[in-house]
Amino acid sequence: MISKWNYLPLTSEESLIEAQLAEKFPKCPSVARLLVLRGMKSYDDVRAFFSPSLSQMPDPFLMKDMDKAVDRLNSALGGKEKIMVYGDYDVDGTTAVALVYRYLQNYYSRLEYYIPTREDEGYGISLQSIDYAASIGVSLIIVLDCGIKAIEEIAYAKSKGIDFIVCDHHVPDDVLPDAAAILNPKRPDDNYPYKGLSGCGVGYKFMQGFAQSNGLSTHELETMLDLVAVSIAADIVPLTGENRVMTYFGLRRLNNNPCVGLKSIIKLCGLTGKVLTISDIIFKIGPRINASGRMESGQESVELLVTRDPVEANEISKRIDNYNRNRKELDRQITVEANEIVERHAHALEGKKPIVIYDQNWHKGVIGIVASRLAELHFRPSVVLTLSNGLATGSSRSVRGFDVYAAIKSCRDLLENFGGHTNAVGLSLKVENIAEFRRRLTEYVEEHIHDEQVTPTMDIDCELMFEDINSDFLRCMKQFNPFGPENQKPVFITRNVLDFGTSKLVGRNNEHIKLEMVDNHSKRIMNGIAFGMARFYEHIKARKPFDICYTIEENRHRNSGSVQLLIKGIRTHDDASESQPNS
Repeated sequence: MISKWNYLPLTSEESLIEAQLAEKFPKCPSVARLLVLRGMKSYDDVRAFFSPSLSQMPDPFLMKDMDKAVDRLNSALGGKEKIMVYGDYDVDGTTAVALVYRYLQNYYSRLEYYIPTREDEGYGISLQSIDYAASIGVSLIIVLDCGIKAIEEIAYAKSKGIDFIVCDHHVPDDVLPDAAAILNPKRPDDNYPYKGLSGCGVGYKFMQGFAQSNGLSTHELETMLDLVAVSIAADIVPLTGENRVMTYFGLRRLNNNPCVGLKSIIKLCGLTGKVLTISDIIFKIGPRINASGRMESGQESVELLVTRDPVEANEISKRIDNYNRNRKELDRQITVEANEIVERHAHALEGKKPIVIYDQNWHKGVIGIVASRLAELHFRPSVVLTLSNGLATGSSRSVRGFDVYAAIKSCRDLLENFGGHTNAVGLSLKVENIAEFRRRLTEYVEEHIHDEQVTPTMDIDCELMFEDINSDFLRCMKQFNPFGPENQKPVFITRNVLDFGTSKLVGRNNEHIKLEMVDNHSKRIMNGIAFGMARFYEHIKARKPFDICYTIEENRHRNSGSVQLLIKGIRTHDDASESQPNS
């Protein structure tokens, strides 16, 4: 249950910008506040935000080492070298490999692609893969969505006459591998203006640079933005700046003319003919592509994404869907077991302690999902470990605003390997080091995390009256899409609403409320759904006023254009369990 609602005032500078922008939106001035909260400082910013254009994307050659990467690739093509396109086994890695492989296939045939197995080779560049590359005569490997820490592996490859071009977006160490080129906007010596690219996004920029250097049209590359959009949504990177531009056009492609493999997945998900959103990628498309790497081999996901044969795509999609069903069953089982461990040791979560749990029998492919569920449920940074190849191997997930990468890095002397982002890190360590790792991580988290980061909190963007939710407002809201990290769907508050008299309990166990409400400013009836909030039903049916915070959703079960409110929280004025929003 959300225990705190945050509705923070704008600064004096932000209020001035809001007033200026509101003049441009006389029929829905509240839009101005939403734009200010997303960093808009002028109407020029708003135009760029509301009308994304591929021309807004920075020149790829602003990225450090792009010239070296393009030169090495051009040299390989000119010398007819054998090239391997290598990537991680998750959605970001497999979409990246598919994009680079498919694009280069238009101009070159001596290409291989390779995805390591999660169970046998693990994350990143494996020595096994280098030996294989050497055995088939590969002299250049383009590695995507990993490789930034592969110092020993890339040195080993170099001893065998194999060069690497690293395309990564994970946080680098102080020492970089000895590669022919390293493309990573997070390099401290890289001045590329946008740091939030996905691994597939870095691959896209590489191909953009390649096309630009050879005077090639980028039209063919732009048709692959559906892959980039899937990577951005599934990898939970910021949906701002360049990512937002690529996702905007990628979603357009996904809805109108996706690649054969994605089209088969869309059909399998029952989404054919529907307007696809980021949520559809996160909850339906992405998990299926991911399931192959989690349960079997990510190689099949690449096969799906590069094929041009609808029959082959359909066969691969069915296998992947079966992996996904197995993944969901394992996910449910391990999540239950993990929660039981957490509940048995509830005292260990007192204060601001993180969750660190280990079971040698858990399936390596789903522990990242389990870590995410624990972090969401318990509002604690969570690390879930299992036994793999003699090491405790696992994943961590964070809570809002806390840098779990820095926390795990503080324990690096206990680790065999680690890597990732601010919000998610993969790691491995000796089993005998788990207890000390837990102790040290707990010390770091307790010292650096803030109380509000371990408190279930709802940030509210704007206060509305029901009459404000008009056609002009809804049209503006559509222009805020696509939504995602750092451009989340706006959350609104409306105070002192009343049951119209027709609200009712719904659901198998009457656990949800189907609301029909009015406020005290107009006679407009607004529909809403409050999942799992049946505890408020008696208060609502007693015709007592209450406050709601919510997002505005298109109601697909009604006539086109109708909306309903997805209720995030209800606060009754006599309920002390709901703290007042800051205002």
